[in-house]
Amino acid sequence: MLTLLKKLWTEEEGQGLTEYGLILGLLAVGVVAILVTMGGSLTTIFQEISDKLGVGAGKVPQ
Repeated sequence: MLTLLKKLWTEEEGQGLTEYGLILGLLAVGVVAILVTMGGSLTTIFQEISDKLGVGAGKVPQ
């Protein structure tokens, strides 16, 4: 039993997957922070593009 516990404690298999998960989580937090910070300006940019195209977003071409 003690041998099994020692083996589980020192086993490093799966450690890489955990590290990738942490990196992915950090990237997700960064992307959300950027989107929250730039949210207003991104909305303005997409609205200007939509207005220039004149179609979509509920507008019917004439």
